[in-house]
Amino acid sequence: MDITCILDAQAGLGESPVWSAAEQALYWVDIIAPSLHRLDPATGTRHSWPMPSAIGCAALADDGGLLVALREGVHHFNPRTQHLRFIADPEGPTPGNRYNDGKIAPCGRFFVGTMDEAALSRPTGALYRIDASGRATRVLEGLIVSNGLAWSADGRTMFHSDSKAQKLMRYDYAPATGAISNPRLIATPGEADGRPDGGATDQAGLYWSAGISAGVLNAYTAEGARVQHIKLPCAAPTMPCFGGPDLKTLFITSARHHVAPARLATTPLSGGIFALRLQAPGVPIPAFPMAKLLTTESAP
Repeated sequence: MDITCILDAQAGLGESPVWSAAEQALYWVDIIAPSLHRLDPATGTRHSWPMPSAIGCAALADDGGLLVALREGVHHFNPRTQHLRFIADPEGPTPGNRYNDGKIAPCGRFFVGTMDEAALSRPTGALYRIDASGRATRVLEGLIVSNGLAWSADGRTMFHSDSKAQKLMRYDYAPATGAISNPRLIATPGEADGRPDGGATDQAGLYWSAGISAGVLNAYTAEGARVQHIKLPCAAPTMPCFGGPDLKTLFITSARHHVAPARLATTPLSGGIFALRLQAPGVPIPAFPMAKLLTTESAP
């Protein structure tokens, strides 16, 4: 496949690519910089906003802003004013943990997970759901590194991974309530296969997973059969995201942090953003209903 580095970002820990169809632009974060970025792939125009602490992920809001998961909790960020507005901190102070992967479900709820940042081995992480009212609910616990969130095209299947436990899971998802049920372990990718990091789904039913430990992109069926194994020109890909006018371009962020110098010598574009064209379009990701949240808060 023709894989292009569209931005040699040299990111320490590039993550959470999010496509804005309205802007035809890609947002992404560098967790350890820490910073939020915007790229117009057509023109190469870039904007960057520093964040006050580690930023695990970003997601679009319907008012033109974004949700950002900072060390202190989930906030709303206005790129025009650079104002941060606190929404929720469902985990609260947990020594050694931070927020990690997050994504908007098809029904508009925001799911965000946490991870053991200190040791990368303790099952101290969890997955939380934040509803349009701002109410937060813990839906999974006992995770080492919560990751890989994505939903099927019909919105009734949720995919999720624990990167360090090397587990790729599938759940039934109830759009009306945001509840998950019927957990199924569908794959256990090892180091050589590519431990599962961030994920995205296409409308043909495939789940695309960044194999961070092997420099690859893997595609799985809903039953866990691996049907694609694509070598990437970076050492540590972190998360894919569908975008472009037809949602057939897959953008992939990557990292340089903790990559051995010898490996960086052979993958100098590590930390960049890559793109490749696929046949099936991706599943669109909605925006968080921030306007509804503000209406709820202002109600008597």
